[in-house]
Amino acid sequence: MDYIIIFFLLSVYTWLYFFTRRSGLQKSGVATRLPPGPYPLPIIGNILELGDKPHHSLAAVSKTYGPLMSLKLRRITMIVVSSCEIAQEFFSKHDISFSSRSVPSAIRVIDSHNTSMVWLPVGDQWRRFRRICKEHLFSARQLDASRFLRKQKVQELLDFVHGCRMSGKPINIGETVAITTLNVLSNYIFSTDLAQYDSPSSQEFKNMVWAVMEIAGAPNLADYFPVLRSLDPHGLLRRSKFYNKKLLAIFEHYINELLHDLFLAGTDTTSNTLEWAMAELIHNPEKMLKARAEIKKGIGNDERTFEESDISRVPYLRAIIKETLRLHPLITFLVPHKAITDVEIKGYMVQTRRSCVTCGPWVKTQTFGRTHKGSSQRGRRRCLGLPLADILLHLMLGTLIHKFDWKIKGGIRTKDMDMTDKFGFTLKKILPLMAIPVKL
Repeated sequence: MDYIIIFFLLSVYTWLYFFTRRSGLQKSGVATRLPPGPYPLPIIGNILELGDKPHHSLAAVSKTYGPLMSLKLRRITMIVVSSCEIAQEFFSKHDISFSSRSVPSAIRVIDSHNTSMVWLPVGDQWRRFRRICKEHLFSARQLDASRFLRKQKVQELLDFVHGCRMSGKPINIGETVAITTLNVLSNYIFSTDLAQYDSPSSQEFKNMVWAVMEIAGAPNLADYFPVLRSLDPHGLLRRSKFYNKKLLAIFEHYINELLHDLFLAGTDTTSNTLEWAMAELIHNPEKMLKARAEIKKGIGNDERTFEESDISRVPYLRAIIKETLRLHPLITFLVPHKAITDVEIKGYMVQTRRSCVTCGPWVKTQTFGRTHKGSSQRGRRRCLGLPLADILLHLMLGTLIHKFDWKIKGGIRTKDMDMTDKFGFTLKKILPLMAIPVKL
């Protein structure tokens, strides 16, 4: 249903809401204690401020209202943090107070919030899931034991790229890296590949994963106006059911809800980040040359491939990954937090009632290569899979730029590349990176 129709149906309540809201805030004094932000319109609040790309919209708004601001989204007060220092105060100093989750309607409709480690509140079931992942999947001992597996899967990636170079075939970087990541995870847990390169089913899987991530991150009027939930004005609830059921059907013989989280999040975030890193390096060829020279110097032998043991010797490559994450975060706003107690931050009050705390964007410049202090995930809700993702990102990126140069499909000049992003739970390139490997 169109925004205009919805707003028209609700407009009869506008003045009643306006006067009731104003009177209530004056009596309670809450309005003066909220972080600053744009003045909310009656009924709809600041919903129009979000636009179709909330990460860009809120970056612009934060220039006016600062690194800690609030927006009224009908019944929800969104607290937006766009400073690393303030984020540290939220999720380190007041970690326990902000350890709960604000769950979107698109997640509730499939009951994932009752079984997913991402959305579960801190409690016995959540702690049990975290302990399983920490001790049996992502411990230092397990990561070290699976080193040969990652080397084998990255060699298969290298062989596939060699074959495409021989035939002059362009490679969908995001899809190809997603297959490698998926097979690392599936062999890590089940000792079997779940995807093949250049397979229609693999492309379908990647499309479904992105659809789920896009739906989970999309602004939804049903979250702000519960009365509209049954109407599903954007079709997000219906689409969420459809794609999640398809994903679970694909893996029904292997994956329960816990592992569903790991495969879904791990595959999408890692492949998106590497696709952006490759796009930025192709877009900035002088940085590609510098990174390749560093790798060759660190390896000291052009015949062998880039390995995990080489990562510590390539600080410039590590800086490229950090800079990519600064410009193109793993999760656009991080997973939204919810306060379980009233907390005072920087003289402002964040209340438990209908509050949602989200982080970002804190990008000060959109220029790749101008390193700024970025955020890292902190607190008890930080991602346990980051050590494995960090290894895979450096290993795959180093391998792809060490052995090949790259050009864009269709002869497009690197400076004319489309670097536009598409908003979702994660940030995706609006046009997939189709690149042709070239022999050095």
